[in-house]
Order: sequence, then C-alpha cells, then structure tokens
Amino acid sequence: MDSTGEFAVVLFCGLIVFQFFAEVVTLAPGLIVANANYVKKIVFPIQILPLVSAGAALFHAAVSLLVLLVFAFIVFGYIPATVVLAPLVFAPLIVMVLGIAWILASIGVYFRDMSQIVAPLVTATMFLSPVFFQRTSLPIWLQPWLSLNPLAIPVESFRDVVLFDIEPDWLALGSYLLVAIAVAFLGYQFFQKTRRGFADVL
Repeated sequence: MDSTGEFAVVLFCGLIVFQFFAEVVTLAPGLIVANANYVKKIVFPIQILPLVSAGAALFHAAVSLLVLLVFAFIVFGYIPATVVLAPLVFAPLIVMVLGIAWILASIGVYFRDMSQIVAPLVTATMFLSPVFFQRTSLPIWLQPWLSLNPLAIPVESFRDVVLFDIEPDWLALGSYLLVAIAVAFLGYQFFQKTRRGFADVL
C-alpha cells in the first residue's frame, strides 16, 4: 500500500474532527455581536445561534466524511462496517463544542478582543491533539495527559470507526460524554445569566 496515501487519509480524518471544532469555536466569540439585531428582539431565542453555527459545521463535516470514505476505499480497498458508529462517536464532541460556544459567545459580547485570543488557542489545540500523530508515539507517561485535550478522544475514536474497523473505547467515550454534558450545562447556564446585559453593551 501507498504509505503516503495512508498518511493523507488518516490525517484528513483527524482534520475533519478538528475543523468542526475550530469552525464553531472560532466563530463563537463574535456570534452575538454579528447578530446584534436579534438581541433586542425578545421573542428571538438567541441561545440557538451556537446551535445554528454547529449545525452548519456539522454539515461541512458530513460532506468531508463522504469525500474521506471515497479516498479511504481507494487507499485501503474497503469501507469498514464500524463507520455506522461515526455519529455516536461525534455526538459527545458536538455537546462539548456547544458548551464552549455558549461560554465564548457570551464573553465575546463584553470582550470584543476575545476572537484574537481564541484563534491561536484553537491552533494550539490542533497541534497538541493526535491529529498529526498517534497517542502511542508519545512517551508512556505523557499519553494520559493527552486526554485533557478536548479533541484527543474524538479524533482517536473517529479514526477507529471510520478507517480501522475498530470499535471505540466506550469507557473513554462515555467519560468524555459526561464531561461534555457538564460543560454544555454550565455553558448554557452561563450564557443565560450573562445575556441580560447584552442589550446594554451592544
């Protein structure tokens, strides 16, 4: 097999996960400011704006996945049956990203320079995640710390089911989901409490 082709497919797979994360998180700080006219419309639920952003990013990820599967078939010669688990693997990441987006969208109203801070942090998140490398390539003592990166478990699990015909680590994915739910809950509560001052600032 073409090792270059394999690397490209594996890299593309990881980038799909990162791109979804980056698209939502990078846009989040300016989301409310860009839609300031909705803030003063009491009947409009502005908390759905991150959901809309996530939905658009999810559509882009789905299109990228279809392209990936075509190239994966060319390179590996098959499409694994575990690909049907991809939505289950992606779901916890969506929950996590929504929580982060609610927090950043709210902070971005009060601190307009937040976008300048988030962009390099998102880039750093990519390089400190297993997008370009395998967890096993790191020293053993460092491998557990990689799980603190919000992209680590989703990237590895997504690759397992989409490319390698391996079921994800359900325990790790379940733990990630619990943390994601907590982040989403806290993010939503934070957004709801801080939104009261949006109209005054905007």
